[in-house]
Amino acid sequence: MDKSGTILVCFINTHPIQYFAPLYAELNRADCLTVSALYLSDYSVRGAADRGFGRVVKWDVDLLAGYEARFVGGAERRGEAEGFWSMIAPQLWREVRRGGFDAVVVHGHTPAAILVGVAAAKASGIRVFMRAETHLALPRSTIRAALRTPIMGALYRGLDGVLAIGSANAAFYRAMGVPEQRIFLMPYAVDNARFAAASRLTGDARQELRATFGVFDDRPVILFAAKFQARKRPGDLLRAAAILAREGIAFHLVMAGSGEMGAELHALAAQLGSEHVHFAGFINQSALPGVYAACDVFVLPSEEEPWGLAVNEAMCAGLPIVASAGIGCVPDLVHQDRNGRVFAAGDVNGLAGALRPLLVDAGLRRRMGEASRAIIARWSYAECQAGLCAALASVGLGPATAEKSRPLAALN
Repeated sequence: MDKSGTILVCFINTHPIQYFAPLYAELNRADCLTVSALYLSDYSVRGAADRGFGRVVKWDVDLLAGYEARFVGGAERRGEAEGFWSMIAPQLWREVRRGGFDAVVVHGHTPAAILVGVAAAKASGIRVFMRAETHLALPRSTIRAALRTPIMGALYRGLDGVLAIGSANAAFYRAMGVPEQRIFLMPYAVDNARFAAASRLTGDARQELRATFGVFDDRPVILFAAKFQARKRPGDLLRAAAILAREGIAFHLVMAGSGEMGAELHALAAQLGSEHVHFAGFINQSALPGVYAACDVFVLPSEEEPWGLAVNEAMCAGLPIVASAGIGCVPDLVHQDRNGRVFAAGDVNGLAGALRPLLVDAGLRRRMGEASRAIIARWSYAECQAGLCAALASVGLGPATAEKSRPLAALN
């Protein structure tokens, strides 16, 4: 396809990410955009140890198809980012300067190499936007909190705009002093079409998949699918399940994932006498939609969670959601008593109470699952493209239309 005359947009990120690569490919299909990505590391493509999962991870979906992906010099020697100074890549300066881009979008402001990309773009007269994850409910030390507003405010004022992933993220930018007209909604979305299509299972296929978890009856299945990390609070779900089991409520709990708490969670399940808890292990990307479809309720009990894209995935599969209130996606995606239930992170009794009606009422699960599908249908790559185009139009890149140039229309 001839894409001459299109707007050249470059995304700068630490490494190819399973959630972002399909978005870049989808944006690149737009007639008005040519999208590329500059990556500081190739560890997610070559396969490398992932701290969160506690194992070597190589995703089984193509992270480089559908857009131009380029790796900055030394990418093959860099691993996972582990702090502000963990990735030093002066080569990024030259890559940005010679790229001929109209706009650069950076993901967050760490590690330090990302700021090299910002500086190179500014020095070249390239428009610069930031898409980050943080929100005001995430804890910060007293010193960091005191420094955040002046430092972050100065950084954001030097950009051409920010791309909010949701309402909590937008509120953060406002608190940092970013003017409303420079905040644009580019929602955190997953490949809705892939997850929705791959989660359509026949009855037989669903039963076969449930059997691989050790589920051989029609009891409702609660699903936890995330890294086994303390901030995800998987132990709270095991304790809440034990409360419900003692009440005589029939269900299964599938714990899908791996990580630093693996042995601890197995021991806790044994201690609680949870005979209907099943540990499914690490699930790769291609198998995830089927796992959601084989279950009945999705739970994410995290604290300190910037967004929680697993919630998007589960909603594509038509699951009701039980989530803690501080998760970044909750204000936009989890509507109390419409498609899910919300509780305070760390409140085990509250989590049990949120789950209880969903486990005993199949009709409620069905209605909430249908609502999840309806909500997530409007939180997709189409909205991402509209938000990006609005941001570009605000600086004279592309036509400004009444619809596309309206900042945060979905959140006001």
